[in-house]
Amino acid sequence: MTDKVVILVTAGKLAEAKRIAKHLIEAKLAACVNITQPVQSIYRWEGRIAHDQEVLMIIKSTRELFPEVKAAVCERHSYKTPEVICLPIVDGSEGYLQWIADSVRATTVP
Repeated sequence: MTDKVVILVTAGKLAEAKRIAKHLIEAKLAACVNITQPVQSIYRWEGRIAHDQEVLMIIKSTRELFPEVKAAVCERHSYKTPEVICLPIVDGSEGYLQWIADSVRATTVP
């Protein structure tokens, strides 16, 4: 198990996803943010089934930075309840995992 994570966030508009991604990179909260082509989302919201087109952000960061990533996304997101899901990266190529570590803000472990 590594300390690296993938964070999934959906947004209703490409411009919103780009704005959030830019902030995360500039603040060194994420090493990379991939933004997908529109995806079709089908979900239950306020008692109804909704069908929407969204874009998906795939954010690479560290477990220690996740609380700050989540706060930054929620602060900038237009959704009342944005999807912010953190998944562990169990393993990966050493060079890529090191690149993530080198690309984000260092955290201090007490």
